[in-house]
Amino acid sequence: MSRPIFTTALEAEAAFYQALAKGDFEALMTVWSEEEEVVCIPPGGPRIVGLAAVRETWRRILANGSPVQIEVSQAVTSASAMMAMHCIVERLGADGPGQRSTTLVATNIYVRGADGWRMVLHHASPVPELSDFGEQSPRIVH
Repeated sequence: MSRPIFTTALEAEAAFYQALAKGDFEALMTVWSEEEEVVCIPPGGPRIVGLAAVRETWRRILANGSPVQIEVSQAVTSASAMMAMHCIVERLGADGPGQRSTTLVATNIYVRGADGWRMVLHHASPVPELSDFGEQSPRIVH
């Protein structure tokens, strides 16, 4: 598969989530930078560093090739000419009776290079229940 050139970070992000929704490993990996300094932290998983390790992680995650219902919302973005950070909410749906949806918060970082915008970091974490914070506001926890 030839590597598309993403002219904006938003275009790269749309391609990432489209590939994830389709369960398309090859398309998903075209979004990632081919530099060795890439990082992926899947929900509840360890920090994965390096392109080969990130590829293997996504290969395992998408091994069944099943499409994923995913809705991205509440984007908070910050960008410069060479780097963009997107903090978003991912809502993963599930098909079938008794299946539950999952809400994650994610941070995606993209850098601009000779081959357009590419992802260098994806970090997704489950959203905790408000009761997990007790009397404290979740805004002060980190």
